This record gives sequence, C-alpha cells and structure tokens, in this order.
Amino acid sequence: MPLLLLLSAVWAQAPVIVVFGDSISAGYGVPQGKGWVDLLRQRLRQSGSAYQVVNASLSGETTLGGRGRLSGVLSAHRPQVLILELGGNDALRGQSLSEVRDNLLYMVRTAQASGARVLVLGMRIPPNYGPDYTEKFNALFHEVAQQTKAGYVPFLFAGFAEDRKMFQPDGVHPTVEAQPKMLDTVWSKLSGLVGMRGNG
Repeated sequence: MPLLLLLSAVWAQAPVIVVFGDSISAGYGVPQGKGWVDLLRQRLRQSGSAYQVVNASLSGETTLGGRGRLSGVLSAHRPQVLILELGGNDALRGQSLSEVRDNLLYMVRTAQASGARVLVLGMRIPPNYGPDYTEKFNALFHEVAQQTKAGYVPFLFAGFAEDRKMFQPDGVHPTVEAQPKMLDTVWSKLSGLVGMRGNG
C-alpha cells in the first residue's frame, strides 16, 4: 500500500475528540495555533496519544445553534469524546434558562447515544445579570452533567476569571496567556476520559 494511503488509513482509524463550542474554543482574537484547543492537540501529540482533535467550534454559537449542528458533526467525525462548551452566548442574550438546559441535555444525550463520552465545560456570568438568573445559569452545567452522568468541568475560566489582564479588551474573550490555563483546567478531567494522567 502506498505510504500516503497507509497514513490516511491510520488517520481515519484514530480515535477522535471533538471540541464543540463557541468563540472561546474557536480561539477568537488569539493567534492561529495558540488557542487552548490547539494546545490540547499539541499535548496529546507530545504524549504519544493516538487521539486526533477536531475543533467544531463556531464563534457566536448558541446552544440552539449547536443543537442544530450536532448530528452532522457526530456523523462526520464519529468522536470517542465530545467536549461541550456552549451556553455563554445564550446568557449574554438573556435566553430562557429552561431552553438552554433542554438544549444542553439534548446535545449530551445525543452524543452519548452515538457512543461518545461527553465532557461538559461549565461557564459563569457576572452578577450584573441579576442574582436569580446568574445563580441558576451557573448551576445549569452541573445539573446537566449530573443528570446525564457526563464528565464535568465546573468553570473553564477557573484561576483567572478575576484577572482583567487575562482578557482581551472586550472583557469576554481570554488572551493568549490564558489559553494554557484553560487547557490545564480541561485536562484535569479530560485525561481520565482518554486514559492518560498528568500533564503529558
């Protein structure tokens, strides 16, 4: 078999991690190759892992938009692991929390039904949205993970959320310096799902 075809066959059989998120995971405002998903790809490769990473994140994506896109992504890539990072844009738009919850539950269960293990990445919003909305939104991700027995990261911005220097001028998107911190936060839970430990 020609080398190119052999490599293609090996690549096609490699287990896949799909990152399914919004601009935070799409690397908005960050140099190409420096986003946390790119760093994840590098860490896995350096660790000798067979996993390949597909970034199916889309800037501006909502849980409703993700719900509509998910089946196509699952069919195209057949992931062993799906990292779900959606909900932040819904909160910025003041969307109904019951709809956000329903959309997240649908996506987790659909991915699980396809054979994927799911890791839910939690997000939080500042208190200026009102204490009731804020608290309920912040608790959504844990509720979804608990109901579906999915993996769970409490807060993607853990360790730097209060540091303005870690955010771009819009105050929403993390800087390039924050990307390794997000990777470490995700890795703390993802490593168990992919059968690895430590920082690689």
